[in-house]
Amino acid sequence: MNNKYQIILYWSEEDSLYIAEVPELAGCIAHGTTDSEALRNVQDAIALWIDTANEFGDPIPKPKGRRLVFA
Repeated sequence: MNNKYQIILYWSEEDSLYIAEVPELAGCIAHGTTDSEALRNVQDAIALWIDTANEFGDPIPKPKGRRLVFA
């Protein structure tokens, strides 16, 4: 899948897993034992999120393509 949604990828010490979150899609999150696995899994999660939104007639946000700014 080629999406334009921002993905935040980080290591969770508590879970001993990589976590991938999609801030623009509420609750869209996945994990994996490697960063690559987490990214693959979040692509599936994005597709499922969009399919579910379509099924229920919920709006699907357009990707904003913003960069994260860290302070």
